Amino acid sequence: MTTPDPDPDHTPALDEHGALPGGDTPPAEGGISGISHPEPVEVRRAWGPWPAVVIVLLALAVSVMLVAMIFVLA
Repeated sequence: MTTPDPDPDHTPALDEHGALPGGDTPPAEGGISGISHPEPVEVRRAWGPWPAVVIVLLALAVSVMLVAMIFVLA
């Protein structure tokens, strides 16, 4: 694959002053701009209060069981 020649003398569709005649698009130039579909709405907060409450309760239950096992084994 070769890269395009930036020399205006070798660029197709340019006039003698190096400008594009009316209606032509430059080579390797896209004719479509913008995005093809709308972007999804950004999520502001991922966690509500309930997952945090469940995690804290599970941590408390595990710590209570570990402390109980220490007293039972001692």
